[in-house]
Amino acid sequence: MDGTGFETVVEDVEGWLAWAPSWLFGLVLLTVAGLLALLLHQTAVLVLRRTFGLRHPFLRSLFHEIKGPTRLAAVVFALGTVLPSAPFDRTIQAGIGRVLLLAFIVLAGWMALTAAAMAADLYLRRFKLDVEDNLQARKHVTQVRILKRALDTLIIVITASAALMTFESVRQYGVSLFASAGIAGIAVGFAARPVLANLIAGVQLAVTQPIRIDDAVVVENEWGWIEEITATYVVVRLWDWRRLIVPLSYFIEKPFQNWTRDGAAIIGSVFLHVDYTVPVEAVRRKLEEIVKDSKLWDQRVVNLQVTDAKERSVQLRALVSSRSSPANWDLRCEVREKLIAFLQQDFPGALPRDRAEVAWQGAAPPQPA
Repeated sequence: MDGTGFETVVEDVEGWLAWAPSWLFGLVLLTVAGLLALLLHQTAVLVLRRTFGLRHPFLRSLFHEIKGPTRLAAVVFALGTVLPSAPFDRTIQAGIGRVLLLAFIVLAGWMALTAAAMAADLYLRRFKLDVEDNLQARKHVTQVRILKRALDTLIIVITASAALMTFESVRQYGVSLFASAGIAGIAVGFAARPVLANLIAGVQLAVTQPIRIDDAVVVENEWGWIEEITATYVVVRLWDWRRLIVPLSYFIEKPFQNWTRDGAAIIGSVFLHVDYTVPVEAVRRKLEEIVKDSKLWDQRVVNLQVTDAKERSVQLRALVSSRSSPANWDLRCEVREKLIAFLQQDFPGALPRDRAEVAWQGAAPPQPA
């Protein structure tokens, strides 16, 4: 229907409702337009589902997720189309137009957030974190989650700014505030510096990736795993189930240990302090026997070396490797326990001990009975 035909229909309806006040006719007109928009939207959704939904599961889920925003968008579009023809007072018409404009801005931000979330989910479907070798998965999951949170924050800020700028008083205040560039602007800049620093650090982490989801790290002398990376902070799950909350900028500005930077496999060490009479070769053979019988060893590294010799003892260092840091921790505890038991049973004299020599002066020492 062209514009002339629509105006003719409006004039006919206005003639039928000549007895009613003008605002009632305008309300009826907007209601009819909204109902028609809902009907057309429902019909379009059903057609699209039947056409693409069965063959494309992703499109079916997409239609389901954006059903609400698109429904409201159709209503807003229909109301905005018929509003100039509604016989409202100029002030009322301007108020309704302001509300429709705000609704359009909010709907645009809502659909942008939904599109970003669905794009992230679609991209991450090919990666699994619950597998043994999940380095690539952790890399992509970390990048997508950090960038998505930064994008969500940017969309929300832009949407809120656009909504506020529709009000004349707020827009003038904002322009005057930025134009002044005085002490208030400097104070706001200093107050916003931590937030901006964390946002920029989040983008840097997503690009350079010094940490990833499920990385084993040592932060502030605490050992744990990267559990969550938000837009402003990182949650580290410690070995005793505590949570260490660290700002994003920490991982850009300060050093820390990442045990799984290039892979989950890791080498651990076990130190033993023993007597000088210890049979090193026998301990080395026992170490190889222990790790070969353990399911925690990845069959890559096993070695025993004398790393130090002090006044009363020597230091043995056993190196063992595992597929992950938790498995290596358990393997080190197992090796330490079994090597101590081996020395106690087979070579008790090789355990650390203090030697003392008693010298007698004068008469000969008494003879034992």
